[in-house]
Amino acid sequence: MNEPRKLFVKSFGCQMNVYDSRRMADTLAPRGYVETAAADDADLVILNTCHIREKAAEKVYSELGRMRRLKEAAAAKGRHVVIAVAGCVAQAEGEEIIRRAPAVDLVFGPQSYHRLPELLARAQRGDKPVDTEFPLDDKFDHLAAPSTAAIRARGVSAFVTVQEGCDKFCTFCVVPYTRGAELSRPVNKILTEVEQLAAAGVREITLIGQNVNAYHGDGPDGRPSSLAQLLERACAIDGVERFRYTTSHPRDMSGDLFAAHGNLPKLMPQLHLPVQSGSDRILAAMNRRHTRADYLATVSRLRAARSDLALTSDFIVGFPGETEADFAETLSLVGEVGFSGAFSFKYSPRPGTPGADMADQVDEETKSDRLYRLQAAIDQSQAEFNRSCLGRTFDVLFEKPGRYSGQLVGRSPYLQPVQVTAPASLIGEIAAVTITEVASNSLFGTLARASAHEPALVGAGA
Repeated sequence: MNEPRKLFVKSFGCQMNVYDSRRMADTLAPRGYVETAAADDADLVILNTCHIREKAAEKVYSELGRMRRLKEAAAAKGRHVVIAVAGCVAQAEGEEIIRRAPAVDLVFGPQSYHRLPELLARAQRGDKPVDTEFPLDDKFDHLAAPSTAAIRARGVSAFVTVQEGCDKFCTFCVVPYTRGAELSRPVNKILTEVEQLAAAGVREITLIGQNVNAYHGDGPDGRPSSLAQLLERACAIDGVERFRYTTSHPRDMSGDLFAAHGNLPKLMPQLHLPVQSGSDRILAAMNRRHTRADYLATVSRLRAARSDLALTSDFIVGFPGETEADFAETLSLVGEVGFSGAFSFKYSPRPGTPGADMADQVDEETKSDRLYRLQAAIDQSQAEFNRSCLGRTFDVLFEKPGRYSGQLVGRSPYLQPVQVTAPASLIGEIAAVTITEVASNSLFGTLARASAHEPALVGAGA
């Protein structure tokens, strides 16, 4: 019997890349590949890249330098290592990757990874295939389903891609160019994947997409289904006790999706809803297609549907033309909404996007100063939210052992890590925990006797 070949996949960036990396591994498993956590032990190395942040391509080339040395060391011992670059940098750079990094054997974009076995066979014959097309066929139809063992090894929480691509064309964003137009998977195919995960013991699923609440996949009756309708069907599947969805666009929050937050107990009371700026002038320059007032009205409707809802968001500081007054509007929005957390970044021009060619680029010193002040405001808002959890009892999904003996780590309904002294038998289970201590990025608690059902929080500082 042949020895299994070892696969090392490194994911950069978003949850969709994590999902895609796992599906690549699933697709290669029937061909004798098993995953390894060590790159220097691998026969095939895949870098699944992200192009959203500044210098993303340069970070990949730096990593490829390390992989080249690994490949050379393996060759000296008579072992051939194949190096592949996947994802959004692959889509954007294409042939340039092969030119700049000759150690790379194949390059493929995020819409082409279902062709990985074929591309890999070509690479092993000495070709250097580059596939960055947007194929007409649905890649999900060609992907192998994960084995039960693979699902269980990945834990009790899972991602399921339901939608890809974006039609919004925000002026700072490369996603429409690297992931393509919005495409939604059919409802039945998603539900089949959810059922497989449930049967293997997954207890929490996050439905993901670049613009997930724009979901409009075909329903069982052939008519387009909304995200809310998909969630309702998914929540009816036994075994999975928690659902989330990310990432959303404020313009695509629909009436039935607002209602779903109040009507579906399995839909967790936490939502990531990027706003990017609190200034209407900057929002217009970003082509966000919503105003500050629109965003606040959306927040109000969400909290009217579910009073314990917590919100996280994304912010960009230093977008071209942003003044101190514009930035002050962003700071005030943080205080007005009371986010339970947020991601914040300095604007970095992405090649090929309209923002990169705009006048009035903000200097680095100003961007750094604004980012520092924004992150301080976000940290304060998050700390207030966490403090408001003290003494409350939440249902916690236990995921893995903690750092110390006898300790488990789980997630609250708000995605906060919760550390508890508890038996290992609770991994994969949901149990009520009373919060006894609050740290900057996690909570500590003790097991409660009864399940928690009380409403939790209205928002930070509530």
